[in-house]
Amino acid sequence: MSLPFGFGVGDGDDEREPSPGQPAGFGPGGFDMSSLGAALQQLGAMLQSGQTGPDSGGPVNWGMVTDVARKTLAQAGDPSVSDAERRAVTDAVQLADVWLDPALTFPASSAAPAAWSRSEWLEATMPVWRQVVQPIAEHMQQVVGQSGTGGMDLEQLSAQLPEQMRDMLPGGLPPEMAQMMGPMLGMMQQLGAAAFSMQLGQALAELASGVVSASDIGIPLTATSQPALLPRNVAEFGEGLGLPVDDVRLYLALRESAHQRLFAHVPWLRPRIIGAVEAYARGVRVDQTRLQEAMGDVDLTRPEALQELLGSGLLQPEDTEEQRAAIARLETMLALVEGWVDDVVDAAIDERMPSAVQLRESMRRRRAAGGPAERTFATLVGMELRPRLAREAATLFAVVRAGRGAEGRDALWAHPDLLPGPDDLADPLGFIETSSTELGFGIDEVEGDSGDDEGRDA
Repeated sequence: MSLPFGFGVGDGDDEREPSPGQPAGFGPGGFDMSSLGAALQQLGAMLQSGQTGPDSGGPVNWGMVTDVARKTLAQAGDPSVSDAERRAVTDAVQLADVWLDPALTFPASSAAPAAWSRSEWLEATMPVWRQVVQPIAEHMQQVVGQSGTGGMDLEQLSAQLPEQMRDMLPGGLPPEMAQMMGPMLGMMQQLGAAAFSMQLGQALAELASGVVSASDIGIPLTATSQPALLPRNVAEFGEGLGLPVDDVRLYLALRESAHQRLFAHVPWLRPRIIGAVEAYARGVRVDQTRLQEAMGDVDLTRPEALQELLGSGLLQPEDTEEQRAAIARLETMLALVEGWVDDVVDAAIDERMPSAVQLRESMRRRRAAGGPAERTFATLVGMELRPRLAREAATLFAVVRAGRGAEGRDALWAHPDLLPGPDDLADPLGFIETSSTELGFGIDEVEGDSGDDEGRDA
């Protein structure tokens, strides 16, 4: 029989009957520590795998995260980018910049285009993931620490045991077992950090297997504004569409270059988005009651069970006014970025690429549905990286462009207070009417053209 935390009872090795009143698993010689030893050996192996190096401390073992992600990618196959693929990406980004120049006011990035393998994407984006994930991990560590047993006496330790184990120890926790259980339960912070790190590494590997560019999820994941595509993922995105791979690559290069131009020339945008993500992350809570209940069924002989536990939805946003505001800010900001990119790319293509209609709809379906990678990350950190209002934002930017041109549309990025809020995205004409002073034109200038733009974007 298996007990919580990997303890076994009555494995048949000891034929002697227990003394009267003595729980099963305790022969005349005292507590049988063989099961505990096996569990600790498994646990030690998991912790030891990422225990050394400068990134091994704190609530996230970043050395373990990187190692797990790289091994996961390598097992799935992550070939190096060929010279031909690099040339194809460079040519696509250069052509995209030519098409984009008359469609927006922000100049092209001076950084050379990059073609990344999945491992190269992981390496380039890891510093930003540290910023995004650290607040969540710190909160998790605090909760796990509060569930620990430091300083408890024998009676308190017995009370902390899961109900199944308490029923099998009617006389309370034996002193010799307490001597082993106390330190083991006190390791829960370290154990939680290791399990969280392993799960995070797997989630980032899944993301690396699905993203097509550096800016694909809408968050500026790199410190520079270098346009970058992942050739293998670009090819997989185009599978089943029946379109030339050159068209797929060019369309994604247009989106990537537009993203990077925006991040490069709106200096407040990058810290604003990262700050919104961090504010959201700080409000994520751990369901402590559910965690304590679930830990009663964790079998330490199966370290992957801890990863399953962390992936079971224990992390959820707090239902507070501050957290709802943080969620709204993040979703709106991501929608504005994606909506602006949609409008810029539509204007840049301007009937040059017949396949653009199909590619745009494919991108929108992908964004609306999300993929396994996004769902994994959402389950892990309680955060969905999907701009829910992107279509509405694209319509609003198209309406502004119809009345004031690309200059008026891009001028909205001059200051965060000029940008529309969630309510404005549902009423673009009302937003323009109330913002006419800042924008420099009135509602009558766009009413005549707005219907066509809204119909085209619908």
